[in-house]
Amino acid sequence: MSVEKIAIKATYISIVSNTLLAIIKFIAGIFGNSYALIADAIESTTDIISSIFLLFGIKYASKPPDKKHPYGHGRIEPLITFMVVGFLMTSATIITYESIQHILSPQKAPKSWTLIVLGVIIIWKEISYRIVLKKSIETNSSALKADAWHHRSDAITSATAFIGISISLIFGKGYETAEDWAALFAAAFIFYNAYLIFKPALSEIMDEHLYDDLIYEIRFVASNLEGIIDTEKCLIRKTGLKYHVDLHAIVDANITVKEGHDIAHKLKDTLKNKIPNLEYILIHIEPN
Repeated sequence: MSVEKIAIKATYISIVSNTLLAIIKFIAGIFGNSYALIADAIESTTDIISSIFLLFGIKYASKPPDKKHPYGHGRIEPLITFMVVGFLMTSATIITYESIQHILSPQKAPKSWTLIVLGVIIIWKEISYRIVLKKSIETNSSALKADAWHHRSDAITSATAFIGISISLIFGKGYETAEDWAALFAAAFIFYNAYLIFKPALSEIMDEHLYDDLIYEIRFVASNLEGIIDTEKCLIRKTGLKYHVDLHAIVDANITVKEGHDIAHKLKDTLKNKIPNLEYILIHIEPN
């Protein structure tokens, strides 16, 4: 299965999961007198929207190069990541505002059965996080990694809600706002996660050097190809789910131009075969 199909499948998992959870959380939050659950539902709703944008971004990024986009459409992926970060920060802001309002005007204590709902949600979201994170590693997708952290942040907000509701139920009167303080803590964590997701996406769009392991692999493949004496400069930029490479290869200065040309093409084909995530490869021949 191609990396694009893996990423798309993972995104569909996120959309279905978040839709079901948002419905469950809203219903449980309203009937269980739990703002923490309603706050969770708000985050899940923004997760649905961001996952839809992510799905569009992955499909668009996988489009082949054309006249207007000779290097492909992969740059949209970090831009989608920025949008996902925006949704995360929006949900965290809403949760912060509503939590403060509830702390200033305490509500009735939540129902005890909401703890069961939260327990199921925590397990569900942690499993979703691990599935999507694994797919993000397989596809080298920063946007999919952001979506995975959406699941993890949801699991953590649910865990803080579980703790807050437990405190309010155990200690009773005077501790009704415990779950609201828990939601406030969760919002702070979401803000922090947004920063962690934003930073690598920014590095990607700025072509920051982050790919030493891949460079080593490229040099290793090149050095084992007949006709290649060594390699010099090797520059890499990530575009969507693929990598673009500029490689300087050293060959015997006494060979003909055609022989050098053939070696360059053979090296390019070998690299694409050995490392499927490489898309655009420019080989510059250096004489020795």
